[in-house]
Parts: sequence; C-alpha cells; structure tokens
Amino acid sequence: MAASGAGDPVDDAKSGKAPFAQRIDPTREKLTPAQLQFMRQVQLAQWQKTLPQRRTRNIVTGLGIGALVLAIYGYTFYSVSQERFLDELEDEAKAARARALARASGS
Repeated sequence: MAASGAGDPVDDAKSGKAPFAQRIDPTREKLTPAQLQFMRQVQLAQWQKTLPQRRTRNIVTGLGIGALVLAIYGYTFYSVSQERFLDELEDEAKAARARALARASGS
C-alpha cells in the first residue's frame, strides 16, 4: 500500500487531502474525444455556476454608469441655467450703470 500523500486516491480521501487539478493545454497534449467532451462539460458547469454573479455585477455596473451619465446630464442643465442667470444679472448691471451715467451727465 502506498504512503499517505503519495497520490493514492483512497488514502487521500481518508486523510482529507485531495489531489490538485493539473492545468493542461489541449492543443499540446493528445486527449481522447471523451476527455475533450468532459472538459467542455466541466467548463460549461463552471460558466453556469458563475452566470448569476456575473449578471448581477453587470446590472450593478450598468446602473452605476447610467447614474453617472444622468448626473453629468443634470449638472450640464444646471450649469447652463446658471449661465443664463449670470448673463441676466450682467445685463441688469450694465443697464444700472448706463442709468447712473445718464443721471450723472444729466445733472
């Protein structure tokens, strides 16, 4: 019988140690069609497992970007309305100066 940690699946399962998955490159290593099919099934299962988290993150990101766009849009409207207000004040100041000059030259 093999020593513990030597890779024996039965001993590893009893001791609570599982062998690590080894990353392989299917283009370099010759794999059987069954192995390729199994890899596809595992990849699909992992993708489906993370799909709800990804969907939630995408929704939150989209809402955040939308809120930023609306904030910029609103600020633009606000600043344009302030510019008109300042223009009106400037026009009133010019008119007041003109009236003051007219009174000063008229007296």
